[in-house]
Amino acid sequence: MSDESAAGHFPSGDSVMESIAQADIAAFKGGGAGMANAIVEESGLRINHERRRGRGAGVNPSGRYEPTTRHVFDDGWSTIEELPPFKTEVQVEKPRTIITRNDSPDISFDRSINPYRGCEHGCVYCFARPTHSYMGLSAGLDFESRLFAKPDAAKLLDRELSKDGYQPRTIAIGTNTDPYQPIEKNWRIMREVLEVMEARNHPVGIVTKSALVVRDIDILSRMAEKGLAKVALSVTTLDRILARTMEPRAATPTRRLEAIRQLSDAGIPVSVMVAPIVPGLTDQEIERILDSGAAAGATSAGYVLLRLPLEVSPIFKDWLLRHYPDSYRHVLSLIRSMRDGKDYDAEWGKRMRGKGPYAWQIGRRFEIAAKRLGLNAERTPLRTDLFNPAPKDQQQLMLL
Repeated sequence: MSDESAAGHFPSGDSVMESIAQADIAAFKGGGAGMANAIVEESGLRINHERRRGRGAGVNPSGRYEPTTRHVFDDGWSTIEELPPFKTEVQVEKPRTIITRNDSPDISFDRSINPYRGCEHGCVYCFARPTHSYMGLSAGLDFESRLFAKPDAAKLLDRELSKDGYQPRTIAIGTNTDPYQPIEKNWRIMREVLEVMEARNHPVGIVTKSALVVRDIDILSRMAEKGLAKVALSVTTLDRILARTMEPRAATPTRRLEAIRQLSDAGIPVSVMVAPIVPGLTDQEIERILDSGAAAGATSAGYVLLRLPLEVSPIFKDWLLRHYPDSYRHVLSLIRSMRDGKDYDAEWGKRMRGKGPYAWQIGRRFEIAAKRLGLNAERTPLRTDLFNPAPKDQQQLMLL
């Protein structure tokens, strides 16, 4: 039994946004979180807990490009109870290229690779969620359960690195969805990509919140010896209960810190990322996370303020109402104080850091703690002068 068979189809009108907007008004005008919660529940957009067990999002709104929206309601035939739970499904994607280019002025890399589309970690705050709308899917539960793998990634990368005129610069991996999410255990696409990069002596920077990265210490340590690899572990909170609800299928905070230790012991430059900082929920942990990361062996650090673009905003608000209703008004008020009164501001240079007194305070706290711990004292760029423009078999032919 599908959602459609137990759901009514209505003209698209961004129903999730509308319901959450009504809940916002109720919460901020004295109705309280209880009334706000009731409004969302009554909308028919929230998925039954048993169907979404172990997932981050509580809703599964239709993609913003779809002509209809779906609302779950009792049609009198008891079909809602028959709907199956959301299970992880993986489809094969066959892209023509694998290196994505960007010219964003506020990020440090101009190219990246995403071995997967969607992410099983289910982080409720993930800014990449809206990309699932381009596939005709939801940024909610679909994003964390209907995934796309790119098994030809290594072959495509090898081909693109062989092109005449290719200029090597650090390729960032993990900037959109996590390359070490649970399905990587079976697909091993990330490891194949690293094997190509090692063979070509191409620099790589990895961002992850998964302890699975230690599986590839053998490759990463050899590359690090040549100045070709670095890894950043994202630690959002040290509170295991909060992490479980906010990032349900990601590694626990303890395992991430242990991954930092293992990578550091293997000679791989490691950074601890306090990301994202959720004002009113995790911002009080900035110093503790940096302390723990430095103690585990991290030599650099960074932070990113919570971002709520497009569908991420209602999905995060629904999560906040379900798990931390008493903090709803406080958290949203702080977010808006750093975003010109909005849930999100995409302006270059401000989207990662926000602005205003509270954002300034977060930045200064981070800088003082990082300086005290000796983090970011030195930044050594990865090398590009060792790059092999041709695979080994072609290099042998060039000698003849």
